[in-house]
Amino acid sequence: MTVTRMTGHLATPAEPRPPRAPRDTAADDARIAGGLVQGDERCLDEAYHRWGRLVHTLAARALGDPREAEDITQQVFDAAWRGRANFHPDRGTLPAWLTGITRRKIADALTARTRRTMLTAALGAAMERTGGSTEGPERIIDRIVVTEELARLPRVQRDVLELAYFADLTQTQIADRTGMPLGTVKSHARRGLQRLRLSLDLAAAGG
Repeated sequence: MTVTRMTGHLATPAEPRPPRAPRDTAADDARIAGGLVQGDERCLDEAYHRWGRLVHTLAARALGDPREAEDITQQVFDAAWRGRANFHPDRGTLPAWLTGITRRKIADALTARTRRTMLTAALGAAMERTGGSTEGPERIIDRIVVTEELARLPRVQRDVLELAYFADLTQTQIADRTGMPLGTVKSHARRGLQRLRLSLDLAAAGG
């Protein structure tokens, strides 16, 4: 069960909690960390209440958006729950581990934000070039994204796919034009499509 699914009974980090008796903080932290690694959802709940404010504050300062920071906080504890087997108490403390996850999630968010900005600028430029074109913004964005991801493919794979989809050539025609064996053309096309599909999936998840 993830934090996102547990939010029905988890309080937000900003909510006050009832006062508790003095405790051995180090021992309590170790208990929470050990329980989390063992898959105890109650320890996930305690970790969220104990360090959720810290995670939210780090994200809010870096991103400047409290709502986006809330999303990052949920993502961090969801990732901690899913990846709990990767936490080793003998290598560091749980809050330090959570802080590391937070920094990675913040970096992902900033990368996605930069990508959205670049796509918006590219969309504006594309719409200016197309003038009175009836092609909608979503279609233009799709074309821009595909073109960007194609450019990241190895040269030979990119060339084969561009000849197939932009020049509308068959694989046999591509083999004739490039001098490559037909089997090699098919292999490059297959691997290129697989890499392109993976890149587009990752782009969609990050955007």
